[in-house]
Amino acid sequence: MPSLHAEIGLPLRTFRLDVELEVEGTVALVGPSGAGKTSVLRAVTGLVKPQSGRIGLDGEVWFDAERRVFRRPDERRVGLVFQEYALFPHMTVRQNVAYGGRGRADEFLERFRISHLANARPTELSGGERQRVALARALARDPGVLLLDEPLSALDAHTKVAVRGELQELLREFGLPTLLVTHDYEDAASLADQVGVIVDGRLRQLASPRDMVARPADGFVASFTGANLLRGVARRRGHLTAIALESGDEVYSADLAEGPVGVVVYPWEVLVGHARPHDSAMNVVEGEIRSLVHVGNRVRIKIGELTAEVTEDSVGKLGLSVGSRAVASFKATGTRLVSSSSRS
Repeated sequence: MPSLHAEIGLPLRTFRLDVELEVEGTVALVGPSGAGKTSVLRAVTGLVKPQSGRIGLDGEVWFDAERRVFRRPDERRVGLVFQEYALFPHMTVRQNVAYGGRGRADEFLERFRISHLANARPTELSGGERQRVALARALARDPGVLLLDEPLSALDAHTKVAVRGELQELLREFGLPTLLVTHDYEDAASLADQVGVIVDGRLRQLASPRDMVARPADGFVASFTGANLLRGVARRRGHLTAIALESGDEVYSADLAEGPVGVVVYPWEVLVGHARPHDSAMNVVEGEIRSLVHVGNRVRIKIGELTAEVTEDSVGKLGLSVGSRAVASFKATGTRLVSSSSRS
């Protein structure tokens, strides 16, 4: 498989973007707004010229600061799908796709199952249909690399699930090096082979979604992937570490640490009940239920500073309600410790 190399040094308004990536398969960049994610895409496409670094696709060099090489956007084999898709409203679907590759429009209309929309205008399409048109246009120009800017952000929650599945299949089918940016970790984990968390122009961590959850580099990464992040002070106690939380509770972890730490617990690892468990391997936090949020067929429950995720059936059987008290418990082996020094 071809590989995109992107080494980018670019001064931005309040910080400097310094990122180095090797993109094989699909890599997703996630992070807060203004972290530098879209600037990476703009540098790869040639819409902005970095101050230093090198960008290329296998043997093709698109940018090299030392050798003073800078190819224009039209000289780079890049297919770009913009956040709002940027379809031409005065053109039909066929004309939009033909803009990417005039001789291949009908081929891609068929391939993306949008032939029946060939004469429609973008304003007549659903969000999922507009995305398929934008992808068809980007791929019709036979790119060597595909760039996706917030590919699912313009979709409603119901449409998003279906389109995410379609996009997964398409990325596997075309097999291009793909770099996408998103603020949604769930989208990144669903679509990408590797996820990079970027903050203030620097990568905090680059790993597979599974490894990032299992071994977050710091508290920010952990919280961005959906974890609870509790603060406390750790001290060794035998084969475990005891952590005195800021809330006054004490919990244990199988990770070894001393001093100030971040305690990482994922919501799906937290059990909820009315009584304290008798299992000595369990950590326990007791408190008032502050909120109940339904997400699909799951419910996220906020107990004190801890969020748990349980089934709707469990909420009904336990009679859980906002304002009532409940007990959250989780295993020491599922409690990860990270440095508390990183900004969160």
